[in-house]
Amino acid sequence: MRIQEYQSKRIFSHYGIPIPRGRVAINAIIADHIYEELKPDVVIKAQVLTSGRGKAGGIRLAKSAEQVEQITNDILGLTIKGMPVKKILVEEAVKIDQEYFIAIITDKDAGMPALMASKYGGMDIEDAVRENSSAIYTVPIDPLAGLLEFQVRSAALAVELPKQLWNEFADIVLALWKLYEENDADSVEINPLVISEGDKLIALDAKVNIDDNAIYRHPELTEYFDLEEEDRMEYQAKKYGLSYVKLDGDIGCMVNGAGLAMATLDLLSDQGGKPANFLDIGGGANSEKVSSGLKILMQDERVKVILINIFGGITRCDEVAKGLLSVFNNTTIELPVVIRLAGTNAVEGLEMLKNSGLIVVENIGEAARISVQLSTGSKK
Repeated sequence: MRIQEYQSKRIFSHYGIPIPRGRVAINAIIADHIYEELKPDVVIKAQVLTSGRGKAGGIRLAKSAEQVEQITNDILGLTIKGMPVKKILVEEAVKIDQEYFIAIITDKDAGMPALMASKYGGMDIEDAVRENSSAIYTVPIDPLAGLLEFQVRSAALAVELPKQLWNEFADIVLALWKLYEENDADSVEINPLVISEGDKLIALDAKVNIDDNAIYRHPELTEYFDLEEEDRMEYQAKKYGLSYVKLDGDIGCMVNGAGLAMATLDLLSDQGGKPANFLDIGGGANSEKVSSGLKILMQDERVKVILINIFGGITRCDEVAKGLLSVFNNTTIELPVVIRLAGTNAVEGLEMLKNSGLIVVENIGEAARISVQLSTGSKK
């Protein structure tokens, strides 16, 4: 789960990580009120879940109420990497003497967390890493021992941080580790962490990504989920415990099991079709999950045909049929639906689907071929 900058900073503040004063706004009137609290200078930042805001004109300095109004309207009119800007963060301007990059990530290759630090913070970090892979200092973190103080000091030394700031730096990084650990985060990042006036360290930007699979342990974090920024169907799939990934095709797919789902997508591609999604209802799916999955596919305006491929093991085919019929009996479905049922209670499931209007096919290869024909209008 990705979290907006202003939300990430709210969490930072809870853990004692210093951030600039500021508040979120959705229009120039609110932005002007915030400016009156923070003047003379403020920074106005687009709130979108993507990188590259600065280079796209989504982060700008304002020195007057007139500039606040103009810049706010300009930024709220932007679309950055396909994402329209609907909110801005208005913050006090901070004098920057030096910028650093700090992050704690889940290193999937090493199978453990890692602390990353660099003296090239801000927008320069990507260019610095491209030119020099050693620009980022990385420290693996033993998940049992946690992040240790000597590791933090080694990072401070590696980024050439002035020694008088080491204790303050340690407090921030250890708080970042605590945030990461207590919230089951995938990654937490400060870019840049800056030295400001009075030799103070401040987190000018904040990124927090939470592991989707751990959200159930942190119900308090669901308030940060921004439906406007997330795909509507992915949001609904999460709510029903389904695995959904949006693709760029027009054949809606519902399958039980990740391996079977991937094989189904491959079969469609081999036949010249384009899957619209990866939707795995999982092993042991009940009728409610099946009906929820079908409803999600029906909402996708791109979909021309729906392919359902179920191989019943723990999942019972009669439960699948029950879920499908609960939708078909209460909703007018104009899309063609191709289904292949095999495995546990397949005979019972197929019997239930007689006269349902579905296109029932015994072989998945044939089901894929028919689905592609229906999506393209081909008669082959």
